[in-house]
Amino acid sequence: MENKGLNRLAACQKISKKADAADLGIKKAANIILSAKSIVIACHVNPDGDCIGSLLGLAFGLKSLGKKVFMLSQDGVPKKYRMLPGANYIRKRLDKKIDLAIAVDCNEKQMLGKSFKVFERAEKILEIDHHEFRVPFGDIAFVDTRAGAVGEMVFSLLRELNVSLTQNMAKNILTSIIVETDSFSLPNVRAFTFEVCAKLFDTGIDFSKFIEMIYWTSTKEKIILSGICLSRCKFLRKGKIAWSIVKQSDFKKFNGKDEDVDAVADQMRQIKNVLISILFRQKPRGFLRVSLRSKGLINVATLAQKFGGGGHFDVAGCTVVDSALVRRKILLEAERLLSQKYNFLLNRTD
Repeated sequence: MENKGLNRLAACQKISKKADAADLGIKKAANIILSAKSIVIACHVNPDGDCIGSLLGLAFGLKSLGKKVFMLSQDGVPKKYRMLPGANYIRKRLDKKIDLAIAVDCNEKQMLGKSFKVFERAEKILEIDHHEFRVPFGDIAFVDTRAGAVGEMVFSLLRELNVSLTQNMAKNILTSIIVETDSFSLPNVRAFTFEVCAKLFDTGIDFSKFIEMIYWTSTKEKIILSGICLSRCKFLRKGKIAWSIVKQSDFKKFNGKDEDVDAVADQMRQIKNVLISILFRQKPRGFLRVSLRSKGLINVATLAQKFGGGGHFDVAGCTVVDSALVRRKILLEAERLLSQKYNFLLNRTD
């Protein structure tokens, strides 16, 4: 009983330290924003709804303060998010020198891709991120690993800046939260998530219509490619590991894009008894994008780090050279990781 009490105390102290660091980070972030005149906000390569929504929500807020704001995404905006307010103003390149460069949802500078060239010319760099595994690269960091989505952090930052919330800000922040929490179904949801959403709804958003537009609507390319991936799904360790691959020829055949298979790793994770899911995506020029998901006590971010990637405890990824040998190494590492946590469940038969 004494050990359990000490463990709970240690956990509470850890949470308290994270909260203190986030509080200090948000104040520093607000101060550096207020002192800047020109600002660029950039998201990571292969952007998802979390970083696009966060980028746009923050941009609307900073523009309301009279700041000159540019929005940057190396890979543009995925089709399903192009209807978001302000999305048409996101550019792929920027040649100007600016006062402040802000990265949203990036745990290391490599995630910015070519956009980092703009950051190198900026006077100051601010990181806004919720990844637990990070390689800092900015002058100031507002990091909150408790946040279910970066959109929660953007909401808090705008409140710290005394920005009045508008419906355009709210729609984008809500997109971040809905996508990153998989419509409030993942363990990263907390009480504050719903408190934020309540404030967003106060702007008059039609939630039913909005969630259907950004979450429940799919393209035929997405449905077909997802089906192909799931039909190729293979299992290891008595069904505890599920993996699949989508090839460049699949994208070409069905006129699909990388974003069309974003949900597949999560869908494989939903299969009963699966604890680790892995999706390999063939990319141009001989590379392979690897999406990793997990349940329970399995930290797939450590697996991703071994191959030059990173991410969250249960959601991570990396990009590697496309070869059968590399794929096999990743699968072997997944098996090893699974054994470390659940060895008592496993008797290898493959």
